[in-house]
Amino acid sequence: MEISVEMIRDLRQKTGAGVMDCKKALEQADGNSDKAEDVLREQGLSSAAKKSGRETREGLVHAYIHTGGRVGALVQLDCETDFVARTPEFQELAHNLAMQIAAMPSTSYISKDDIEEEEKRPIEEISLLDQSYIKDPSRTVNDIVQDAIARVGENVKVRRFSRFALGE
Repeated sequence: MEISVEMIRDLRQKTGAGVMDCKKALEQADGNSDKAEDVLREQGLSSAAKKSGRETREGLVHAYIHTGGRVGALVQLDCETDFVARTPEFQELAHNLAMQIAAMPSTSYISKDDIEEEEKRPIEEISLLDQSYIKDPSRTVNDIVQDAIARVGENVKVRRFSRFALGE
């Protein structure tokens, strides 16, 4: 099957991957866009794993206040360079994470590695990265962060967060 420019453009818009990466993924998937997305996701996960040891000293703090002003969240999202911290993709990730935190009142820890031994609540309920993502419950928050790492080409970490709600 011949890979058209339109197919590459569509896949690139969906995934944010480079033109040549999209072309190669479509070739591997015999032109099937869904399979090509899976190929790109697998490549992104392996590249994200390689970046996980890199130091993150830049980033941003993002605040989200839910409509009505009764619930809000702050999140510190770190990356390697100030350049990436200013990109719309990185800022959107910070916003989506803050919304996730505001929506999930029992979130207390960043990852399951941070959970104290005496904690009895389910990991999926209290660990931010292990929760189902509110915008796509078939994926975890960690999946979303890993996708961002693959797109921006840098290590990205949730450093800390806090949730505020009236009456709590």
